[in-house]
Amino acid sequence: MSLPGRDALNLGMISVVGLGLATFVLPDIASTFVHMEPEELRLASLGVVAAVSSLLGLHLTASIGGADMPVVITILNSYSGWALCAEGFMLGNPLLAQIGALIGFSGAILTWIMCEAMGRNILTVILGGAGTSAPVTIEGGTVFEGEAVTCNTDSVVEKLLEANEIVIVPGYGLAVAQAQFAVADIAKILKAMGKNVRFGIHPVAGRMPGQLNVLLAEASVPYDMVFEMEEINDAFDNVDVTMVIGASDTVSSAAEDNPNCSIYGMPVLRVWKSNNVIVMKRKLGSTGYAGTENPILFKDNTEVLLGDAHDSCVTIRSKLSETK
Repeated sequence: MSLPGRDALNLGMISVVGLGLATFVLPDIASTFVHMEPEELRLASLGVVAAVSSLLGLHLTASIGGADMPVVITILNSYSGWALCAEGFMLGNPLLAQIGALIGFSGAILTWIMCEAMGRNILTVILGGAGTSAPVTIEGGTVFEGEAVTCNTDSVVEKLLEANEIVIVPGYGLAVAQAQFAVADIAKILKAMGKNVRFGIHPVAGRMPGQLNVLLAEASVPYDMVFEMEEINDAFDNVDVTMVIGASDTVSSAAEDNPNCSIYGMPVLRVWKSNNVIVMKRKLGSTGYAGTENPILFKDNTEVLLGDAHDSCVTIRSKLSETK
């Protein structure tokens, strides 16, 4: 959302909230300007501030671009901590204040880490795009050359058996499908065949940083097989097959190639540089947080395996096991 005078609207609502705070804290002084009893004035200020704060929160959140929406989660997490901290002071409970400060600071640090990973300005994101022009239009009408080529599990298994260097890039779709155990088994089977299998993790893949690391650890994937984006990005030129499971924005070449894309400038995993790319998706046309189509789907070296990630991975695991 980019309303006219967006920054002025936010500043105006913040001023109203500040005035309501002053009215609540100093009702006797405020009552000299408004013919109301102090207690009535305090109650009225609470109601006004609650309503204006709700509108402010809605506007700030709606003004954050689609690709930055994961940051909203960490911001709201941080805000909940500060609210708890304030409650601790109000009730005179040091434990509440300390826990709230811990949640508030950890959420703020996590927000900063995510903004750094996504190449975004943290103040701009937190303040709902303050000081920036209207966001560039999303290339929903962009026509890509070529067409997406679909494949089946037999084709995927054949490519995996022929490959020596394999990278698996999990995304939020893997977490939703709960396919981590099947994927971990696939990696172990391939590794037992003498193939070099690695996992590439984007800093903000999934809902929160570290989510996919936890899922892979839950599935007993060895730590030495898991690599961060900075560690593996330069290796894709020598990768035979890259399997992208439920990731979209974090592997989109538009972030580097298309200045008119809403995620332009965000660091991504350069999976399209692999010799072969297998992208697992539920259906063609579905997009990530940014709401943009991923151009790698239309590249000559990419094939799309449609279906539920869990079912696809279980089938691939079974067929690989039969070849051992």
